[in-house]
Parts: sequence; structure tokens; C-alpha cells
Amino acid sequence: QVRLVESGGGLVEPGGSLRLSCVGSGFPFNQNVMYWYRQVPGKERERVALISNAGGGYKDYANSVKGRFAISRDNAKNTVYLQMNSLEPEDTAVYYCRTTRSGVEYWGQGTQVTVSS
Repeated sequence: QVRLVESGGGLVEPGGSLRLSCVGSGFPFNQNVMYWYRQVPGKERERVALISNAGGGYKDYANSVKGRFAISRDNAKNTVYLQMNSLEPEDTAVYYCRTTRSGVEYWGQGTQVTVSS
């Protein structure tokens, strides 16, 4: 059974940093492309970043987070990370981890990030 569990969200002041983690289980983690998305109430879910499988040599970011966020993975720990720096109030959202397996997509439960003074 595929399972994704996010953690690391919280309340942070503008300009601050957070690191989100997503632990995967039930699938060969190193073979899967991993994604981070975010969603604000009333808006569509937005893809924030992705990292390729295996060594994670390919990464892609939404324009809104380029230069501030960094995605990485540790296959030994079945974990994908999202390092978020220079956070802005506009980054406030629920952040989700996603992967796909045999054409089926899987999501975690999400972790809330709130950027506010």
C-alpha cells in the first residue's frame, strides 16, 4: 500500500525558513519521481517542485519559488525534502507530497505552512 506522510509545516515569519519532509512507503521509492504541490483554499493545487527518480539529477520549480525553494531526496530514508527559504505570506498554503505508480497518483495528507508576522 502506497503511503506518503508529510511533516515540517508550521508558522514562520516572513523571510524565515522551513524544511518539509515526506516519507514514502509501499513502493520502490528510488524509482519514483517525487513532487511537492501546494493549495490555498478556493484555488487549484499548484505544483511547486519535482525531482527525478534515482539520483534526483533533474529538478524543476514553479517560477514563484525559483531561487528560494530547493527539493532534494534521500533514497536511503525514503524521504523527499523541500527546503523553503525567504518565505513570503504568499507561500501560505497546505503543502502536499505526490507520486504516481502504474498510472495512479498518490497524495499525502498535507502539512500546513503559514507565513505571517
